[in-house]
Amino acid sequence: MRAITETAALDAETRALERPRDHTSELRLWLRMLACTNMIETEIRRRLRERFDVTLPRFDLMAQLDKAPEGLSLGEISRRMMVSNGNVTGLVERLTEDGLVERRASDTDRRSTFVRLTPDGRAAFRQMADEHADWIGELFGDLSADDIEVLLDQLGQAKASVLSHSKKGEGAR
Repeated sequence: MRAITETAALDAETRALERPRDHTSELRLWLRMLACTNMIETEIRRRLRERFDVTLPRFDLMAQLDKAPEGLSLGEISRRMMVSNGNVTGLVERLTEDGLVERRASDTDRRSTFVRLTPDGRAAFRQMADEHADWIGELFGDLSADDIEVLLDQLGQAKASVLSHSKKGEGAR
């Protein structure tokens, strides 16, 4: 079975390289999805900076902490945000200086540091999150509820396809 999977993957890659026009629609779809994501992210970054003087990474870190009122270890934050521990440490330092998060040593492992939102941090994040949700609604405001449902369904299918083929690639290694 493994050899079949490797051969099928190689054949698909070879076909894509030999006849790239065969995948024009898929490439256009991927580029359009990427363009939409980048446009939305750029606008959200701009609005967070102008309205709250906060960066998207700080907002994202606060969002992770909002989901875990008891706090998270620096390592867990890094995993959830998919960034290095060094990046998280710098973000936590600045948010601590602003009084939005607090650090404490683990009760069971003094080498581990836990971080959680302060009451001021939770209130500030709640305001940012509410406006963020409104901004997203505004950016998609020209789409009908039906359009959104169709897109969600189709993107769900696209996600399943990507996951399906990603797992085949992992299994072949």
